[in-house]
Amino acid sequence: MTIRSASPPKRLLYDCSKCPAYCCSYLRIVVEPSDIARLARHFNIERAEAEKRFTKIVMGERVLRHRKDTIYPSVCMFLDRETRKCTIYEARPDVCREYPEGRRCGYYDFLSWERDWQEDDEFIPLERSEFE
Repeated sequence: MTIRSASPPKRLLYDCSKCPAYCCSYLRIVVEPSDIARLARHFNIERAEAEKRFTKIVMGERVLRHRKDTIYPSVCMFLDRETRKCTIYEARPDVCREYPEGRRCGYYDFLSWERDWQEDDEFIPLERSEFE
């Protein structure tokens, strides 16, 4: 009988701590009923109250609310805009838990390349219209 050991977890090829929380700036961070229930438990409020306070309908989908940001036009209401970290990490929606769905993050790859090209470890690519 051969006993197989579990393979080691695959090494991630991105580092969220070096990113300005680009994924938190997505306009449509879709939430499901289970996500709203998790938020309600986290804040010790009723589900209907969590839905009202933390979500809205955009293009027929229930999404997390946003607020103005210093880097992007707006970000998820649960992003700490100074640390660029999630303030509800343990209660975050499933879509956030699953992102970026693999070992690589396309934005992090682009950001790393751009920072190397600019020779600036802090560089953040912004929308072109901000420079015009």
